Formats: sequence, C-alpha cells, structure tokens
Amino acid sequence: MLRRSTARAIALLVCAGLGLIGIESASGLTASASPSTSSPTLHVQYASAAGTTFAFAQLGSGPALILLNGTGSPMNEWDPALLAALARSHRVTVFDYPGIGLSARAPSKWTFSNAADWVAAFAKVLSPKAPVDVVGWSMGGFIAQQLAIRHPEVVRQLILAATNPGGPQAKLGPRWVQQLDSASQESDKAYLQTNYPHSTDAQAAGRAFLHRLSTAVESGAYPPEQVPAATYRAMVAAEDPWLRSEANSRALRTLSIPTLVITGASDVVTPAANSRLLARIMPGARLVLVPGAGHSFLFQNPQRTARTFDAFLAASPVEVVRQPSGLHCRLNHR
Repeated sequence: MLRRSTARAIALLVCAGLGLIGIESASGLTASASPSTSSPTLHVQYASAAGTTFAFAQLGSGPALILLNGTGSPMNEWDPALLAALARSHRVTVFDYPGIGLSARAPSKWTFSNAADWVAAFAKVLSPKAPVDVVGWSMGGFIAQQLAIRHPEVVRQLILAATNPGGPQAKLGPRWVQQLDSASQESDKAYLQTNYPHSTDAQAAGRAFLHRLSTAVESGAYPPEQVPAATYRAMVAAEDPWLRSEANSRALRTLSIPTLVITGASDVVTPAANSRLLARIMPGARLVLVPGAGHSFLFQNPQRTARTFDAFLAASPVEVVRQPSGLHCRLNHR
C-alpha cells in the first residue's frame, strides 16, 4: 500500500504442502537486487463491467495474469521492473479499482466481497473463455481471496502476497506501523520505514523502487493518477468488518484453487504469521517467506519475485533434495 504526496509515485522457502522447511543459499535468493532500468509504458484502455468503467493497461503475452493492488493504490504504483519481468511470460493486466485513478466510481459500497464481484465481472470481459491467474498484494489479497471463494470459475491459480485471511486470528503490525500505513498521504520516509527492513541494502532497494516509479510517471510511461479521499476512506473502513468476521477464513478451508502464499519474512505491516496461517488453512497451499524482505518484497527484488511467480504459475514441481543437514525443498525455476 503506497500512497505518496508527490505524483502518487511509489530463501527461506517453506513448502507447506510437503511440510518441509529448507533454506536455499544461492545468491539469486537475496532480497535486494539491481533490476533493469527499462520502464514499460502503460497504454490505458477502458472496459465496462459490473455497472462501472475500469481503466486498465496490459503488457506482454501469454497466460492472463491480473494484479490486484493495495489500499488506495492505482495502477501507476506497480513497479515498472516487476511488470517488465512478468510480461516476459504473461499477459499482465493492471487496473484501477472503481473509485480511484482513471476508473469510474464504485457501483456499490466498498466491501471486499463487492470488490471481488466487480473484479470478477471485469476479468470475464478480459478473458471470457478461460480463467485467469491472480496476484493479490496486501489489501488486494483480501479481494483476491474473496474472488476465489465467490467466483472460483474465474481464477485458475492464486498468489496471495503479504496479506491476511481476516478474522480475529489475523495478526496486525505494531500500532505505529498501522498509523503510518493508514495515512492517506504517506511520505517516502514513512513508506520506507514501514515497508522495508532497516538494513542498508533493503532501504536502498526501496529508494530505487521509488525512483523507478517517479521516473515512469515523469517520463509519461505511467499515467498521473489521483485517489479521492472519500474512496480511500471507504477502502480503509472495509478492513474493520474483514478483521471481525471469520467467514473468509472458514471458506478458505474448502478452496481447491492452487495457491502460493508469499511474504517478506520481516514484514511489519502484515506480519508473516498471517501467511503461515493462510498456508495452514488452505488445502495444498505453498508458502514462501523471503528472507531480509518486508511488506513491499515484490519491489525490493522484482526480478526474483517474477521468477518465483513464474515457477509457481507454470506448475513447476517442488524438488525435494536431501542434504547433510536434512531435507530441503525449493521451487524449480525455468
């Protein structure tokens, strides 16, 4: 969840299904990296669905992959480096939720179940004959869960990134983190403080991400967008009933959609305990904890994130290897 006042710009592998825990020490697993500086261009299109108009952009070719962003975050807050990497293997769709950015107003009250219905209708417009792969990050993970529960015919595979299952078992970050993260105009300093570990490398990776966003907007590759305060407040307000009800977590226990649950091991916004819980209650879900990474792990090392997503979405098998220290597991990468 990145809300900035300036131009709105922004392993440890746990194989839950096998019950195995292992550490892969290859240098490619480091949480911070220097991604390509190339910035894709978001050519904005519009589609009518669910009684409103969605603004969206598409990149690449291959299986359909829809990205669901966090609270108050329009499409121009996705990392250009991550989009470029994912677009090598997927037809990537980013979009503005109804009521923010370039999309029209929300057709009904902002709840995560309603938003899932809107996104389902939008996905059916984009891919009327086949289900799509879905990534939900942070609050987008709430919507992605509801999408899979309410509209399983729409979702082929699911990636839940730095999110929680709702209900009283969900673990929140410290109060100071919640206060900073809920601010409608979050400063760069606050964003870096809450979304990245305080190590030199992690903070440098966060600043590099913000620079990529600013460059994309200033160059015209990304559209300048705004988030109305009323919509932002409505999105934040939707979190209260989400955290009070166990309905979502109960429904997840019977979900049969292949799911990857992934987060930064040092996430203080949505602590990793939430991802462990999701992986435990969702049948066959795989869990990945990224060492040395925080809530914005996707942007801390976008190339690594894309490779991990690609491996899961391509249904790469989990390779189990026996080492002197015991059983280890890793996702095979192409």
